[in-house]
Amino acid sequence: MKLTIIYDNEVYKKDMDLKSDWGFACLIETKYDTILFDTGANGEILLHNMKNLGINPENIGKIVISHEHLDHSGGLRALVPLVSDVELYRLSEKSPSEKMRLISVEEPSWEITGEVYTTGRLKGSVDEQSLILKSKKGWYVLTGCSHPGVEKILQIAKQVGNIVGIVGGFHGFNKFSVLEDLDLICPCHCTAHKQDLRRSFSDITSACGVGKIIDLNVET
Repeated sequence: MKLTIIYDNEVYKKDMDLKSDWGFACLIETKYDTILFDTGANGEILLHNMKNLGINPENIGKIVISHEHLDHSGGLRALVPLVSDVELYRLSEKSPSEKMRLISVEEPSWEITGEVYTTGRLKGSVDEQSLILKSKKGWYVLTGCSHPGVEKILQIAKQVGNIVGIVGGFHGFNKFSVLEDLDLICPCHCTAHKQDLRRSFSDITSACGVGKIIDLNVET
């Protein structure tokens, strides 16, 4: 299983003409399917970064929207002409196209595809879903902004299996003690205390940004 950050506030690979912007999107490649988690705010930037990273939108089989803020769902319409018969997992009850077959997410621990589960709708200042990803080493959590709280997301995720890492936005999270048993922390878009996380967990915290690739089956 491989993650590629394709939309973020920062650029990780500086030599590929990639663009940063306020928002988040991550491609998940598994042996079962290719999943796009969130779409950033701007469709042009999303497609620009995908092209420069060698990502073909036609290979996407499923799209997951973590929550309905524009910086996570704004690029969705730009994908309509480029995809065919994809499943769209979101909390909203709207799809921009018949080619995106809507699956409204409510219940927890739905299996989206082999080794990929959703937490389901988690209540918070903004309702949100996160993904739980299985690797050889354990389970990883992929978040959008973590509006319901990192603690709550991890608590739900632990019902699936042993959590060894977390990637994505942490919002205003600062209860760092709940991360002490992890092997990988990768704070991305919408993380207020990113520098504090790096100082507290310097040996396991990884920089995020557009072009960042995380192979979940490689020992960290």
